[in-house]
Amino acid sequence: MSRIIVFVNQKGGVGKTTSAINLGAYLAAAGRKVLLVDFDPQANLTSGVGARSEGRGTYEVISGQATMESIIRPTKVAGLSVAPSSIDLSGATVELVERDDRNDFLKAALAPLRDAYDFILVDCPPSLGVLTLNGLSAADEVLIPLQCEYFALEGLSLILKTIQLVQRGMNPRLRILGILFTMYDARTRLAQDVVSQVTGYFKDRVFSTIIPRNVRLSEAPSHGLPICLYDPSCVGARSYERLAGEVMARG
Repeated sequence: MSRIIVFVNQKGGVGKTTSAINLGAYLAAAGRKVLLVDFDPQANLTSGVGARSEGRGTYEVISGQATMESIIRPTKVAGLSVAPSSIDLSGATVELVERDDRNDFLKAALAPLRDAYDFILVDCPPSLGVLTLNGLSAADEVLIPLQCEYFALEGLSLILKTIQLVQRGMNPRLRILGILFTMYDARTRLAQDVVSQVTGYFKDRVFSTIIPRNVRLSEAPSHGLPICLYDPSCVGARSYERLAGEVMARG
């Protein structure tokens, strides 16, 4: 049965989508069968792997017009597939909010696919609304990308509180896979302090791999390619390859 990992942070621009794409790509490169699920109306994951947001996507799954299996498309990485999103998914928030089962749609949609993939990686919006709660309800594990700056550190307590509420209510099996430091700049004292504080408190919940600031990582999505295809020799690529090893080991 697959491991469903959801990527969560209510702050945008922390490397959440970049991490989902590139972790998925390196897990696939290691011989695992991986599905990326774009559950964000911005559809950055969809474009980041070179898929088109037109046509049926995760909104059509939520609205009952399609099954998750029917919208899945291959990517340029062998073993890596994507369930795309589009701006239409923003309408799901309105449609779901009054339903009693509003937090369980994604869980039900992914259930038939659990035997078909080794990993299902879900990219959620930068918020803690109904779409993210669907991701947390469906997942076995949550990965928290954390930018190495003060405001990101400030928001970590809110993320953890939300996870605890989900664990107590809708998904008691949910566990924190790890906290991933992103956009790390070793030249700044603040980045070093954030890593030191979080690691000191959360200890083995923090991945030993740290994702550095890297121009090639920033460029890759505009070409619709994971970093393993765009520039496999850059420091960002080597970092995500190490992260994939850690994630498999933690399983």
